[in-house]
Amino acid sequence: MSLVIEQAVEARLVAAAPRMPTIPATLRYDSRDPFAVRMTFPAPSTLEGVEVCWTFARELLATGLDEPAGDGDVRVRPYGYDRTVMEFHAPEGTAIVHIHSGELRRFLKRATALVPVGREHRQIDLDHDLAELMGGAC
Repeated sequence: MSLVIEQAVEARLVAAAPRMPTIPATLRYDSRDPFAVRMTFPAPSTLEGVEVCWTFARELLATGLDEPAGDGDVRVRPYGYDRTVMEFHAPEGTAIVHIHSGELRRFLKRATALVPVGREHRQIDLDHDLAELMGGAC
């Protein structure tokens, strides 16, 4: 059975303009994919005008609250006392947002209550996933 946690967060887009605009985002954690977190930005807040969803490791988010983490498309690091910086790198460019660390910690606490760290493997149904990949070829 899949259990899902979703939480709206307020992100401040770091831009060249002096005032950083606030954009909505949604964090999502699904027990069927226990190692991953998804962060979705709605269409009106993106340059392309389409919803954008980034998927990254729950561990990356947790580590990035306390120290710089990530060297790929998603990077997370603490910023000051109560903010976390998230960088999203794509061929089209880089988006950098600030999020209140407390919002991220609250989300991670809820996700950890659902699937404790170190127990993610118990949520994975390898037989079902393999059968889906094989498309009934077995």
